[in-house]
Amino acid sequence: MIMQLHKKQRSHILIDVDTQKDFILDGSELCIVNRQRILANIRRLMAWARYKDIPIISTAEVFYNQGECTNGHCLEGTEGQRKISYTLMNNRVSFPADGWNALPADVLRRHRQVILHKRCIDPFEEPLIERLLSELEVNEFVLIGIDAENAVMSTALGLLQRGKHVRVIVDALGGLNQDQVQLAIRKMAAKGAKIAQTRDLAGISHLKYVETCDHQSYTKRVKERFIRTTSHINIYTKHIHDGIITSDFV
Repeated sequence: MIMQLHKKQRSHILIDVDTQKDFILDGSELCIVNRQRILANIRRLMAWARYKDIPIISTAEVFYNQGECTNGHCLEGTEGQRKISYTLMNNRVSFPADGWNALPADVLRRHRQVILHKRCIDPFEEPLIERLLSELEVNEFVLIGIDAENAVMSTALGLLQRGKHVRVIVDALGGLNQDQVQLAIRKMAAKGAKIAQTRDLAGISHLKYVETCDHQSYTKRVKERFIRTTSHINIYTKHIHDGIITSDFV
């Protein structure tokens, strides 16, 4: 049996689902929509958990490139498999996805964040995660992360099936398809999850966006390339008009 965090049952635990770089990097096939707003809210909620001394359980997908693996994302040892820096606590511990379900009895007393790797979308298919989330006694699990229509929904429904109280922070959920995200939110609510916004827990913030991977630099590069191209075309056209370049070279 996993020892509780304190003698008194805790009010909240933050569940941070799969906030990994492969889901937010430019060029990724699994890049979530509306990244800047979502990631700003995830960052605020991580700060809220730090300030309120709320324990964090994070899940992270990991796939092994052993020939039979067909997943092109979150491959072991790649940069894309890593979590976003601001979702990491200094005092943290990580456990591999190895089929075992043994955990130190005081793991959530000794560490502010527990990171659990999984080889699947549904965390309850991993024995270690299934044991931890099933045995923990807490008033409410607060869910944020990626992606809403798959991993987050599987986590929420698994907790609800085990009689847990779940609050889903809808503006801190990333997804690949906005229609599917909304459908997933309705499914979680129908099963008993409470639906909330970031401001309900973390209050109002003037922070609208956060830097997300290289999206800003990518946009800047595209703009600069457009300006350079337009400038070259204007110069080229002027040279033709002035007779510097003849029509033979056009």
